[in-house]
Amino acid sequence: MNYTTAFCSSLNTIAESAWSMLTKGQGPFLQYAYLHALERSGCVGCKTTWQPHHLLIYRDDKLVAAMPGYKKFDSSGEYVFDHGWAHAYEQHGLHYYPKWLSAVPFTPVTGARLLISPDEDCSLLHSLAVTALRSLQDDGYSSCHVLFQLPELAEPWCNKGYLQRFSVQFQWYNYGYNTFEDFTNALTSRKRKALRKAQQKLASEGVTVTPLTGSLITQEHLSFFITCYQSTYLKRSGHQGYLNKAFFQQIFTDMADNILLVEAKLRGTAIASALFFFDENGLYGRYWGALNPIDGLHFECCYHQGIAFAIERNLPLFNPGTQGEHKILRGFEPTYCVSLHHLFDSRFHHAVEHFLDQETPQVARYFSQAAEVLPFNENVKTTLRTTTNASLKPVDAITKKRNDNET
Repeated sequence: MNYTTAFCSSLNTIAESAWSMLTKGQGPFLQYAYLHALERSGCVGCKTTWQPHHLLIYRDDKLVAAMPGYKKFDSSGEYVFDHGWAHAYEQHGLHYYPKWLSAVPFTPVTGARLLISPDEDCSLLHSLAVTALRSLQDDGYSSCHVLFQLPELAEPWCNKGYLQRFSVQFQWYNYGYNTFEDFTNALTSRKRKALRKAQQKLASEGVTVTPLTGSLITQEHLSFFITCYQSTYLKRSGHQGYLNKAFFQQIFTDMADNILLVEAKLRGTAIASALFFFDENGLYGRYWGALNPIDGLHFECCYHQGIAFAIERNLPLFNPGTQGEHKILRGFEPTYCVSLHHLFDSRFHHAVEHFLDQETPQVARYFSQAAEVLPFNENVKTTLRTTTNASLKPVDAITKKRNDNET
């Protein structure tokens, strides 16, 4: 069999059907429609710092594996922070950028990164991918990074010399709840009463919240969401956000069946909107904005409505977005995220390895501390402690291995 590798600068060069064969069951953000909308709208490519540079692997003339990839000229929109590494390069008179990055732009959601056709030799394709990425050094790249990789798929990269970096997000898990009340009953009495009180307060003020999917989402709903999204970014960052109107228009056309839009009204007037994506694997909260910031509205639209929707659709998890310890007290559990890094200059590669030796135990402690303050009652916490202890093993294992090596 004849395998070849190549890089391409646009999904336009790939048939949608060929890409879709690799992404079945891989979540909404790796689908052709989502990634292509980013390119068509100019959110990546053009004059941005995200230049598409996707890795493709062919067996004869058939596409059998691919990695969504980008040539990056800064570290914006990644959510795995390596600014210190870039600064170290600069201090030594070297260029950290461009670097190559496999990720979904502006989307810190865990998923597969090397997308492999069923019945293919995964080990062989990993080796081919690593070899192809190593060749980027000749083109002036400093390094390769694979962000928000599925933890169970990290080992082949580590075996090829990639460094494993951990971070923590907070996710809600569906423990077989049939109703939203089942979930609230799993909380401590104090947290349950506080949640109900907050919902009742919003209702008493005249706030109504409506979840919308598919054909129920109108152009008016979309336009209002975009206004909320842009106004929120203007207040926080002084710009209108990474994503533009053309992108949102495209995904609402192509991916309506994977979109949940939650809209809040105050006595009949729209005041806030939140955008989620979903499929059978889970629900993913992405963007939110409010023109009238009412106390408790963000939690209701972005968290409680998402939990209720996940229960209604029997979805296994709800990822509400990155960062935010405030999520813990609303039932979102600490969850490890994994990224993988290879720096072509061995001196910097070893320096980063030493940095990660120190960072990893700190991340493990943070994970453990977060798990201890979850708001569930003692019966539920007993089950959760078993789960979180099991989740700690990847970090414990890598820490022990490094300590053994040092000894």
